[in-house]
Amino acid sequence: MKQVLERANVRENDTLIFLGDYVDGWSESSQIIQFLIKLSQKQECIFIKGNHDAWTEDWISLGNTPEVWLNNGGKSTVDSYYGYSLEDREKHLEFFQEMHNYYVDEENRLFIHAGYSSMHGPEKEVYSSNYRWDRTLWETAVAMDRKLEKNSELYPKRFLLYNEIFIGHTPTLHLGIKEPINKANIWNLDTGAAFTGALTIMDVDTKEFWQSDPLPSLYPDEKGRNN
Repeated sequence: MKQVLERANVRENDTLIFLGDYVDGWSESSQIIQFLIKLSQKQECIFIKGNHDAWTEDWISLGNTPEVWLNNGGKSTVDSYYGYSLEDREKHLEFFQEMHNYYVDEENRLFIHAGYSSMHGPEKEVYSSNYRWDRTLWETAVAMDRKLEKNSELYPKRFLLYNEIFIGHTPTLHLGIKEPINKANIWNLDTGAAFTGALTIMDVDTKEFWQSDPLPSLYPDEKGRNN
């Protein structure tokens, strides 16, 4: 995180929008939350909640430890909180609880961790878990015919609700690509930092982006999550 912020030359007057999964399989999960809390005190930050963040929130507040989470980065997250006081854990819990499900800016650009299924947009979503789990938004974009025009009756109606949509959750590594991918009006910025990829930050106006070194090179003694 520190590396990519430095490479992007982020200034205190920049607005930073994070797409979620801050705690996702590496040893410094709790430290990244502490870092983000301090960062948000210096400049405007908008934090979207990812599925791994929701899992961690449930663990801190309720003690829930589902096997699917522990086997997908959760154990590293739990271990990273060893030695934390109850007061510090409560501060982190408050941070998770205050995260957004999604965010729409003044340019009608949607920022969401995973996606939504409702053709009326995320505010009409029946299952709030889709904010953190849905892959159909991205799968539809990937499968679309590139020649399909926006005025076509076949163009996905939920895409037309926003000028652009920025997501995470589904690594671009699944398509064999290590950089952000644009399909239709959707930008996928999950470049696989939970696995063997890098962490990416993008200027959403210019589409210029910067990346950290691949995570295994930064944490050579760790495995991250299993792909």
